[in-house]
Amino acid sequence: MIDIKIIRENPDKVKKAMKDRGKDFGVVDEVLRIDEEYKKLLIEFESLKAEQNKVGKKPSFDELESLKSLKIKLGDLTPKLNKLELEIKSRMEEIPNIQFVDVPVGVDESANKEVRQWGQKPEFDFEPKDYMELGEELDVIDTKRAVKISGSRFGFLKGEAVLMEFKLINMAVDFLVSEGFTPILPPVMVSEETMKRTGHLTKNDAREKYFLPEDNMILVGSSEQSILPMHADEVFEETNLPRRYVGFSTCFRREAGSYGKDTKGILRVHQFDKVEMISYVKPEDSEAELDYLVSLQENIIQKLGLHYRMVANSTGDMGVTAARQYDIEVWMPSQNKYRETNSASNCTDYQTRRLNIKYKNKETGRNEFVHALNATAMTQRPLIALIENYQTKDGKVNFPKL
Repeated sequence: MIDIKIIRENPDKVKKAMKDRGKDFGVVDEVLRIDEEYKKLLIEFESLKAEQNKVGKKPSFDELESLKSLKIKLGDLTPKLNKLELEIKSRMEEIPNIQFVDVPVGVDESANKEVRQWGQKPEFDFEPKDYMELGEELDVIDTKRAVKISGSRFGFLKGEAVLMEFKLINMAVDFLVSEGFTPILPPVMVSEETMKRTGHLTKNDAREKYFLPEDNMILVGSSEQSILPMHADEVFEETNLPRRYVGFSTCFRREAGSYGKDTKGILRVHQFDKVEMISYVKPEDSEAELDYLVSLQENIIQKLGLHYRMVANSTGDMGVTAARQYDIEVWMPSQNKYRETNSASNCTDYQTRRLNIKYKNKETGRNEFVHALNATAMTQRPLIALIENYQTKDGKVNFPKL
C-alpha cells in the first residue's frame, strides 16, 4: 500500500492518480475520515496513558481509584482503536500505487506509447499460417485432447515444442545467472495472507486466482507472488543491495477479465510456465533498475531474432502494484499485429510496505523500505512467436539455434 502520509498531506494527488487509472477515488475521503477519528481517539488514549504513568509505585487510595477508572477507559478505547486501524488498512488496500507523472494516461492498452522497435517484420512469399494450424499439422500442440481432460484454455505441448520450450527456459536462466541473478524454484502455492501482502488480492485480482479454501492456499499467477514475500519482515544491509533473483514456476490464472479473447490455442491459458526476474533495490535506484531489467528482456528476445516493439503502458493498462510498466510486444505474422510477451514493472515501495521489507540506510542510520521490481524473462509466448516467424513454405518450422 502507499504511505498514509501521502494521503494526509496531498489527497488530491492520490485522487488524480486513481482517476487517471479509471478508479473510484471516493475511498480517499473515507480513509481521511476514519483517520481523523482514529487520531482523536489516539490522542485521548495517549493522554489517559500519560496519567496512568504519573502514578508512583506506591499509589494512595485515591490514586488506586483513579487507576481503576483509567484502566476501564483505556480498555474501552483499545478495541475501538484496533477496529479503526483495521478499517483504515482495509480501505488503504483498495488504493493502487501512485504512477509516475510521465506515465501515459488512458483507459486501456490503446493509450500505450511506443518507445522503440527492434528488427524487421519477416517477409513471406506465401500466406503465413497461425501457430495453432502449424502446431496441429506438426503434432506439437494439442488442445483438443487437453479439452477432454481439463476443459478450455489448456493444451499439450509435444515433441519438438517441448524441447524448444526447455531450451528457451534454460537459455533465459543461464543468461540471467551469468548476470548475477540467483536462481530459485519457489512454491506455487502461497497462503491467502501472503498473497494479500503482495498486493495481488484486490477485488479484481481475486477473480484471477485459483483458491484452495480447505487449505487456505492460493495458486500463484507468477513466481513473483512467492519469491517477493520470501524476505517479508526482514532488513537488508545496504551492501547487499541490489538483490536479484530469477525464478521458474508453473503459473495459474483464470483469465477472468479476458472477455472471450484468445479462447483458442495456447496464447492465453490457465496454466503456463514462466521465468521471472525479481529485484530489491534502494529507492533512488529503482528507475535505473527497471531500465536494466528491460535491457535484459530485450537481449533475450533479440537472441531469438524476433521483431518487437517496446511500449510504455498507460494508466489503464498497468497492474495496481506498478508505478511504471513496460511491455515488449513481438510481431505475430498471422495476426498482423504485435502481441505482448514480456512485462516489467517498478512497484516502488507499494509491496514492500505491506511485506515490511526494509534496508538499513548507512547515511541516516534508519531502516527504510526497499523498492521492488519484477519482469518477465520467458514464457510460452516467445515459442508461439518462433513457430509463426520461422515457418517455411512447406509447413515446417526452422527454429533458430540456441
